[in-house]
Amino acid sequence: MTDFRWGVIGTGSIAKAFAKDLSFVDGHLIAGVGSRSLESAQAFSDQFGGNAFGSYEELVQADIDGVYVATPHPFHSPNTLLALQNGKPVLCEKPFAVNAKESAAMIAKAQEKNLLLVEAMWSRFLPHYRLIKQLLQQEALGEIKFLYADHGQNLPAERHPRLHIPELAGGALLDLGIYPISLSYLIFGKPQRITSRASFTSTGVDESTSIIFEYEANRQANLHTTLAIKTPCTATIIGTKATLEIQGSFYTPTSMTLKSISGEVINYPKEYLGHGLREQAIEFANLIKSGKKESDLMTLQDTQSIMETMDEIRAQIGLSYPFEN
Repeated sequence: MTDFRWGVIGTGSIAKAFAKDLSFVDGHLIAGVGSRSLESAQAFSDQFGGNAFGSYEELVQADIDGVYVATPHPFHSPNTLLALQNGKPVLCEKPFAVNAKESAAMIAKAQEKNLLLVEAMWSRFLPHYRLIKQLLQQEALGEIKFLYADHGQNLPAERHPRLHIPELAGGALLDLGIYPISLSYLIFGKPQRITSRASFTSTGVDESTSIIFEYEANRQANLHTTLAIKTPCTATIIGTKATLEIQGSFYTPTSMTLKSISGEVINYPKEYLGHGLREQAIEFANLIKSGKKESDLMTLQDTQSIMETMDEIRAQIGLSYPFEN
């Protein structure tokens, strides 16, 4: 079988984590890496393989099967559009875009070019997320009534400047909050009502954001995200028959416990090796082989709706970025 040849745009920490995790699976290789700096691309290439290119334009014109976009948030849209315009299918890091206007344009371009486009919301492709979907389909928890999920990390400006810069779409919501939001979409879908509150850093991005999603039949998701402190990063799904506790960090390969109201306890231990980013790569390559243009695990409709929801949250808390004006 011929290896799937990845072209990577960006050489930061998530690009390196993606390349490293591919070492846990056969059939995938880094064929090229593009950076605004040839030196940076060469250093990445020396570590993970592939040809080094000193521009994104050279990378998307190379002999590759798909592009993984791993640049900072404001560049997801232009980088994705560049790859699609050059006939390359794209796996784009989360958040897919900065706002719904950008994401709609990206999706439209993929449809125009008849190319595969997938948001790299890697949690959606992990084994325990697939198990969560299976348990929901089996109604093992009964009717789902509540979700509690938090994602907080200690990310001070001196060590993580990007997250504190408005010009780079910093803040907790887009970088961290998207994980509990995406989990809520997996369980409940699009919320009927959104209530949000936030506190801000001195640089003008959200330091902490709390969100309530409300759905029909009095169902609710209580979500929280912060870059000020490390939180448990757990998630709890509560149904009329049972509760599913997802251990920290809920969005990574982890263990789960199903506790029924009858007292029965079922443990799902973590048995996963590696980071987990390879699962989206495997899905992407399989979609290419089957000729599909989107993933059932992370649909473009979900991606667009989530971006619209985050736009609403930002409007409620008063978070905007200079380049949007």
